Amino acid sequence: MTTRSCSIDDNKKNCNCSFSCGKAGICCQCLAYHRGLGELPGCYFPSEAERTADRSIGNFIRIVQKQGTAYLT
Repeated sequence: MTTRSCSIDDNKKNCNCSFSCGKAGICCQCLAYHRGLGELPGCYFPSEAERTADRSIGNFIRIVQKQGTAYLT
């Protein structure tokens, strides 16, 4: 099994989170935090939806049903 290293600076380049929480670029901490709240992290949402702070799974499903997943690429 090959281990991959993560670069916080590289992760931040793809992070659209508009909140300052100290987890930006530290994806494993961000995912664990939001998972504990029953949410998805901001990077799962298009930027305009991320800024609403509604990180609920239901909101994610509504967005994907309406817009598809083209914004994820």
